[in-house]
Amino acid sequence: MTAAHNQQQQKPGGPSRAFELLDKVDYRLAETAAEKEAIFRLRYRAYLKEGTIEPNASGIITDRYDEMDNSWIVGVYLEGVLTSSLRITVASRDNPVCPSMDVFADLLQPELDRGRIIVDPTRFVGDPERAHRFPELPYMTLRLAYVACEHFQAHLGYASVRAEHQAFYRKAFMQIVCPPRHYPGLTKPISLMVIDFPALHGKVFARYPFLRSSAFERRKIFERSGEGASPPLHLTDFPADPAAIASRA
Repeated sequence: MTAAHNQQQQKPGGPSRAFELLDKVDYRLAETAAEKEAIFRLRYRAYLKEGTIEPNASGIITDRYDEMDNSWIVGVYLEGVLTSSLRITVASRDNPVCPSMDVFADLLQPELDRGRIIVDPTRFVGDPERAHRFPELPYMTLRLAYVACEHFQAHLGYASVRAEHQAFYRKAFMQIVCPPRHYPGLTKPISLMVIDFPALHGKVFARYPFLRSSAFERRKIFERSGEGASPPLHLTDFPADPAAIASRA
């Protein structure tokens, strides 16, 4: 992530007050052109503030994955204002296209060939003008990745992370699987981090109970309007029985 990551490292709070912030958070799937543009402009402001991109005349950051059927762009609204965003892409053997494949195909493709379902969260950004007010914001945004792992029954959750942000992800039981590599469009290299979700979800939720979600919330976030129950990559709700989760490990 960008600005919100740095605020979390600088200020106290973080996960300790995350439950309180949940009452102020609204996760909204961006479906209209206006909703997407607002997030694309948020990305630009955040990346530019961090010095990870060069300025451009359009004032937006978008790429081909924003229009993929297996990608979901979600805005995080605090007190009714768009404050951060995360894009979730779900890859499988039948639909292997995801952002991290551009850089880490040698690591992801073998997992997809084994029939693994992968959640690939990218474009993790926070509003540089508002993030300082909410040290819990990185956790509230990253929460979407764990909600997605449940909803799409993922075996593995990945994150493409700069060196200065890796400690934050390690707290959420993610491990580095390769040295830094250049990522298209960014000026700073990134490493790939991963979590075996079926194996570690119990530890994750024990440490951070606010990462849990209900089936209703998961459907509300990830079911697109007008598509009913059959999007191109449709998976059932994550099983509530922990034994069912472990059986997929």
